[in-house]
Amino acid sequence: MYIWFTVLAGLALLSLSFIRTLFPYLGDDYVYILRSIKLGIRLTKYKKGKQFYSVLDCFLDAVKSHPNKIFVHFEGREYTYGEVDKQSNKVARALQTEARLKEGDAVALFLANEPSFIWTWLGLAKLGCPAALLNVNIRSKSLLHCFSCCGAKVIIASEELQGAVEEVLPTLTEQGISVFLLSEACSTPGINSLSDKISHASDQPMSRDLRANVTIKSTALYIYTSGTTGLPKAAVVTHERVWAASFIQAASGITSEDIFYINLPLYHSAGFLIGMVGAIERGITIVLKRKFSASQFWDDCRKYNVTVMQYIGETMRYLCNTPRKDNERNHGVKVAIGNGARTDIWTEFLDRFGEIKVRELYAATEGNIGFLNYTSKIGAVGRVNFVHRFFFPYALIKFDTEKEEPVRNSEGLCIEAIAGETGLMVGRITQRSPFVGYAGNHQQTEKKRLRDVRKKGDLYFNTGDLLRFDEMNFVYFMDRVGDTFRWKGENVATSEVADILTLANSILEANVYGVKVEGHEGRIGMAAVTLKEEDFDCLHAYKQVVNYLPAYARPRFIRIQPCLEMTGTFKMKKVKLVEEGFDPAHIEDPLYFLDPEKKSYVPLTEEIYRAIGAREIKL
Repeated sequence: MYIWFTVLAGLALLSLSFIRTLFPYLGDDYVYILRSIKLGIRLTKYKKGKQFYSVLDCFLDAVKSHPNKIFVHFEGREYTYGEVDKQSNKVARALQTEARLKEGDAVALFLANEPSFIWTWLGLAKLGCPAALLNVNIRSKSLLHCFSCCGAKVIIASEELQGAVEEVLPTLTEQGISVFLLSEACSTPGINSLSDKISHASDQPMSRDLRANVTIKSTALYIYTSGTTGLPKAAVVTHERVWAASFIQAASGITSEDIFYINLPLYHSAGFLIGMVGAIERGITIVLKRKFSASQFWDDCRKYNVTVMQYIGETMRYLCNTPRKDNERNHGVKVAIGNGARTDIWTEFLDRFGEIKVRELYAATEGNIGFLNYTSKIGAVGRVNFVHRFFFPYALIKFDTEKEEPVRNSEGLCIEAIAGETGLMVGRITQRSPFVGYAGNHQQTEKKRLRDVRKKGDLYFNTGDLLRFDEMNFVYFMDRVGDTFRWKGENVATSEVADILTLANSILEANVYGVKVEGHEGRIGMAAVTLKEEDFDCLHAYKQVVNYLPAYARPRFIRIQPCLEMTGTFKMKKVKLVEEGFDPAHIEDPLYFLDPEKKSYVPLTEEIYRAIGAREIKL
């Protein structure tokens, strides 16, 4: 009998080994599918519940269960769940009195990464007010545009951003906008101090009746995204979408015992929804930074016992570029959640800092489709399984990059890309996976809708991204379509940059695009321009881009051309320009480089080109 048991045990081990060989990711698939089903059931429960249960309610439950647990570490200070709750009550009461806010009123938050961002948003949520999260880098025309398109009548700004607010104050005053500054006092007419009012307000709980009409379909946030054309668009983020994004931590295996490190801006969906709101959903502690610091990163992780970090591709590269230290594997980080990690940097990051589970993801703020690489396979942005496809139906379709449109068959339907083939990712618009669109911009919303994909009359969300599936169902991000590129973790709308450039004295037309730079993620801004006259006014062009564009959107390279090449449909050609890059040895056209030290565009010499390649010049 013992022999038979031994034989059976041996056969079982052989079978298990055989299964693992044939299906190496079966265990990962099983765990992820189980988590996804549980989270799907939860979201369905929230949708069908008699009384809407929001992320705010989840936060209030956390306050009841562990009021003394640290919610936020920030610059040496600790804030418990209970303290953040009371502070948000004070904010809500102050805004009730000073701004006369009521349920449904949109409020723009122009705030840096600081705890006040969190409790100000919670205070607004307690009043039933959606928040528009403004990028702290935007100025002038872009700031006014982002503010106005969400329909807000109130803006709350950090004290350090007072100058940016004062630039547009005449327009805000003319429109009857209430402007508040998180400061104890303000002498500028038209700007009201708010911190002093908050400090004197009561911290008693707010009535649930103030948000009685908020549902899972109500707008919770406006988060701005630079699309293929024009100024940033305000993506409408519903409470359903907030819940779905918050589940990414849970899907990645994060538990209430983890400590999450947030160094991405809270005005982005990654920092706000995946990081901060995800932390509320898990009931965990976060470490909040004003901005990313490579030199302080691992010291912070050790100091605060961080177990989960957040990243964009640049984050990993910056960390890999720091001087090596003997203790750089001495940390407790187990999981990294983010997107944009390049394969070579990803590998180097793991080699240097240990076997951290990298949960690379693919998603868009306004989109209805996303993927998560729950297996840690290097280079992939996700993995396909039947449960994922049930919740988020999608198609990968063939795309003509020259015509910038999907390839269609004789019946006018799109053609699906096969495994190994790059295609355009589109997500089917359904009740379960909706696409709400952009606030105050029906035209741009309609542009993202794609019809007649698999059958006549169907409707899909066009991500504008080219992806590829391999034979093992892994998903890989390949490129972006159209007039946008990504630099320093930010999307840059080329037409917005072109509009600013053509306001310069000497520039007639501008064709803006992104070019690769060795050793850097994403693409840096470059523009091919034609001139009104023979001479290029370097100084005025420099002033124009610095005054009106954030640093990440400024074209670092200018190429002077006699004329701009157009397609048959009068679109500017970019493919060849992108391929040619900015090497003066191979380009006959005059080239210029934006030099911050000289505060002007200067001729791009071989010496400057070499220094950029050697990373002697910081981009």
